[in-house]
Amino acid sequence: MSDLHTTAATDTSAASSPGYTLWQLARYMLALGTWGFGGPVALAGYMYRDLVEKRQWITDADYKEGLALAQLMPGPLAAQLAIYLGYVHYRFLGASLVGIAFVLPSFFMVVALGAAYVAYGGIGWMQSVFYGVGAAVIGIIALSAYKLTAKSIGKDKLLWPIFLVSAAVTVITKSEEVWLFLGAGILVWLWRAPPAWLTRKSGLNSLAAPLLGMFALNTIDWTKLKQIGLYFAYAGSFVFGSGLAIVPFLYGGVVKEYGWLTDQQFVDAVAVAMITPGPVVITTGFIGYLVTGFWGAVVAALATFVPCYLFTVIPAPYFKKYGKRPDVIAFVNGVTAAAIGSIAGAVIVIGQRSISDWITAALAVATAAILWRFKKVPEPVIVAAAAVIGLIVHPLVTHG
Repeated sequence: MSDLHTTAATDTSAASSPGYTLWQLARYMLALGTWGFGGPVALAGYMYRDLVEKRQWITDADYKEGLALAQLMPGPLAAQLAIYLGYVHYRFLGASLVGIAFVLPSFFMVVALGAAYVAYGGIGWMQSVFYGVGAAVIGIIALSAYKLTAKSIGKDKLLWPIFLVSAAVTVITKSEEVWLFLGAGILVWLWRAPPAWLTRKSGLNSLAAPLLGMFALNTIDWTKLKQIGLYFAYAGSFVFGSGLAIVPFLYGGVVKEYGWLTDQQFVDAVAVAMITPGPVVITTGFIGYLVTGFWGAVVAALATFVPCYLFTVIPAPYFKKYGKRPDVIAFVNGVTAAAIGSIAGAVIVIGQRSISDWITAALAVATAAILWRFKKVPEPVIVAAAAVIGLIVHPLVTHG
């Protein structure tokens, strides 16, 4: 019994006195938002590698809770995971500062690109850069997905079928289904930590997962700014999955419904999201800039990220409070298996868009091989090299 008390005291002490400062975590997220290429899959992998494995600031259990919450709630996966990790030891202040630090660098980048795009009537070199960078990113996220799978799924015979089904569904539907995550969590919960009412063969209780729609915008005089704010707040509140999941939703709104952008402008906006570091969904800032300039970018970005912040910090205390219960652990393990399966499936989906010929295939394989063999090579160096290769090779392939 004394050993149990000692262990509990040690865990409590570790939780109350983390081995890092809030400034250190914010500085890390600022750096990740500046050089973290590859979209949500790669960013989630970077956080696990750097914060769980290398620095050991975050426990494996806390990371899994954050990943599960990010998958269950609407909004961009990487940003929500970062916000939750900021919450783990520094609560609301940590979540707020970490979220801002993570998003701000890429916001300034897309605003700068938006200004250049408007000033020069498009960015012709963007497709060439994406030709090389997109292929390298596939190599990066494939390796990240492999490491996440090996670490979190391991040899667990119950989690592997969930992982495979989730990956297959993602590849087939090209989307991430929140009900699959919920179902996986409930399955593992009922299998490994069944509630007492089930073991007594009593009646089943009803389960519900209500969603909170929150819009953090006041009345704005400028009609178009108000439209942008409300539309992107809606997108941030009701689109589930990774940042990539919001792309088809945005196309239906900004191109088809409102006519704010042309097809070509929207394709360029997606390219901007892929060649800039940080969360993919920051492309909403680029879109906002094209529509109404700087304040359009500010309103679009705020409207997208405020809901995802709220959807993270509001349920976070309950995740922390009940996260050690066997039934909650089982539920989180099930959701995590489905989430990682979805991430693995997303590698294939994104690869189908980015791997267009043998050159891009070779770039992707070479990137994964270099990162596997030379673990200290920074990803930004590889991305920069891939961008140069794209600038040189793409015009030759296109016009050759």
